[in-house]
Amino acid sequence: MSADESELRELRSSVREFLEARSPEEAVRKLMESEPRFDPDVWAQAADQLRLPSLVIPEEYGGDGFGPVELGVVLEEMGRALLCSPFFSTVVLAAQALLASGDKGACARHLPGIAAGRTTAALAVAEDGGSWDPALISVRAVPDGDGGWRLSGRKPFVIDGTTADLILVVARTVAGPSLFAVERTAAGMAAEPMETLDATRAMARLTLDAVPATLVGADGAGGRVMAKVLDVATVGLAAEQAGGARRCLETSADYARTRHQFGRPIGSFQAVKHKCADMLVQVELAEAASREAARLGAEGAPDFPVAAAVAHACCSRAYVFTAMENIQVHGGIGFTWEHPAHLYFRRAKSSQLLFGGPAVYHERLLDRLGI
Repeated sequence: MSADESELRELRSSVREFLEARSPEEAVRKLMESEPRFDPDVWAQAADQLRLPSLVIPEEYGGDGFGPVELGVVLEEMGRALLCSPFFSTVVLAAQALLASGDKGACARHLPGIAAGRTTAALAVAEDGGSWDPALISVRAVPDGDGGWRLSGRKPFVIDGTTADLILVVARTVAGPSLFAVERTAAGMAAEPMETLDATRAMARLTLDAVPATLVGADGAGGRVMAKVLDVATVGLAAEQAGGARRCLETSADYARTRHQFGRPIGSFQAVKHKCADMLVQVELAEAASREAARLGAEGAPDFPVAAAVAHACCSRAYVFTAMENIQVHGGIGFTWEHPAHLYFRRAKSSQLLFGGPAVYHERLLDRLGI
């Protein structure tokens, strides 16, 4: 299912109106210092009123069956508002991993709860180096003799890992990296919050000590699942980054129009004009790259992996650039804790590093190009 342009505009308007009411700066600052790092009431409203968790879940599992384009619209608005919620971890990472596994039983077991907003989920892939390279997975999975598995090892950088009801873990078996489902209350698992640069996106470190788990998909197919999820997730992250970058541009332009120095708006000075113009170029490029990648993903185009890597690189650079320039345009006040500019910079920098920094995602682009 896909929406036409008028439906996409309506979706954007509805999500923006909801987030302006439920995720203003004051709410974001409050949640940054709370545990859990999101408001369960807002999450329930997003599920019941807007059906956001069900957006890209197939209809056969209780979802609405939309695709990457509609998801991109929602994520742009969430990035613009710095929404603190388990949406990215649950819908963009965990749900896509379940779908990529091809395990219809696991999908039927877990996706209806995700679509209804009753189940939150997380995906644990990266380890101490932060890499998604299947060759570097060291968490071990061994059969328990009763048809199940036991996982042992550590998984840092797990988004919403302390609050997720379901955790999907990539661990190594004799056959290779594989995907496993673990319940939050499973014996032998400990989750501790990680202190990171971006307090608006909760991260956790998981310690697994012979934790009971259920295999999802085929044994040894984790590398294929990781590759598929990474393409979808980087496009989703790119949309979120583009939304944040657009917000940085908007606040800079508004400030340049209203802040006066020497009897005139600072936006009339050439240096400030140039900064805003450079920001606009980066934002337009980011939006074009992320939306084109989403379109190709919706069409199942063969060059979608290349477009995903391009979007990740463009949007990461654009968001960091505009967040830094936003601080500069605001001058002294932009460096203060009280001003929201640093919140966007923190999100921009942490998002740039989420799936590996510039060196990693440029290598990924070369790999997708076959170079």
